[in-house]
Amino acid sequence: MSDHPSICAFTGTPVLTEEDDGLVLRFDDGTLHSRMLRNDPVRLVLEYTRLAMGFLLFQPAPARIAMIGLGGGSLAKYCAHYLPDANFTAVEISPAVIALRDAFGVPPDGPHFRVLCEDGAEFVRRHFDPLDVLLVDGFDVGGHAENLCAQAFYDRCHDRLAYGGVLVVNLYADDPAFGLRVDRIWNAFAGKIVVVEAGESQNAIVFAGTRSPFPPSVDELAARRRVLEASHPVDLEITLRKILAYEGRRDGAGRDLYGSPTRRKRSRRRGASPSRRLG
Repeated sequence: MSDHPSICAFTGTPVLTEEDDGLVLRFDDGTLHSRMLRNDPVRLVLEYTRLAMGFLLFQPAPARIAMIGLGGGSLAKYCAHYLPDANFTAVEISPAVIALRDAFGVPPDGPHFRVLCEDGAEFVRRHFDPLDVLLVDGFDVGGHAENLCAQAFYDRCHDRLAYGGVLVVNLYADDPAFGLRVDRIWNAFAGKIVVVEAGESQNAIVFAGTRSPFPPSVDELAARRRVLEASHPVDLEITLRKILAYEGRRDGAGRDLYGSPTRRKRSRRRGASPSRRLG
């Protein structure tokens, strides 16, 4: 549990709902947290969680992973199952969310896995061990948590990553400040970013890396996908296509040529609902 329990804060009431095939976690305002299938609890059901695991294309063998925002623990369970040798830390500010970890089958704390009740920005501020992957799910019941999308926060994220490390940020792409947040990540990582959109929701995943060039070449990414796809059921081919599509839109300075998705004004897709969590 937390090294600093006094700083835990309640950020909304998580509501657990049983469905025929599994469990759903939402905030009390109806915002989707997580979905788990009863007969396949480790499967990543929501598209944007599978996109987030695209970090494997950039860092295929991470030794140390941290995730800000536990949610229903989908990514935490996936990493514990498919990357068992990695040291994984989940940081969740809400004790009410952590209290549901058993219901969602989140593994108990152990030598390579732990859940901390702590503010994610403070964790990044004080955590000095270099990370290979840092996943950031900066949402609460009010939307984006401002301390998890400030320029100083993204700058610290960069500094906490090892060489070759990857930052993975889940953003709500219909947020009016979406472009500003992407620009801040761009600034922190000197333009070494990739933005991919989920087709089933208004989520977008931003990947940012500390190694140059970023992203790696098409040939290197394709070779990694071929090696990884046998052991990681997360549609890496789809993620790779989205990465290449983003690269194809860049101008000579590396900016998104058509303003998509970092600049254009997005319209809500009919029938889509926001999924604001990584878990």
